[in-house]
Amino acid sequence: MTVADGYYAVIFTSTSSGDDPAYDAMAKSMDKLAQQQPGFLHMETAKSELGITVSYWQSLQAIEAWKQASEHVVAQKLGQEKWYSSYTVRICKVERQYSFEAGA
Repeated sequence: MTVADGYYAVIFTSTSSGDDPAYDAMAKSMDKLAQQQPGFLHMETAKSELGITVSYWQSLQAIEAWKQASEHVVAQKLGQEKWYSSYTVRICKVERQYSFEAGA
């Protein structure tokens, strides 16, 4: 991700309440929808015992708009009713970033 310093990260950690194929379909749909939202920058996901998704946004307003997007609201409700035994959302301001890439 090549962005200027001073953007936001939304860190979503979750524990699953079971295996449901509909969850995978909804997750893919939400990833695609998030990428279409104004202010979206990037997303990274890792899943095992603890699911971790970090999405990057230009502003707090863009994050709030994503939270209120109608399809995302449906996904949130299904997550609470069917797919998660718990989750936590953390919103952080990224003050600085740096990277290493072998061979670069």
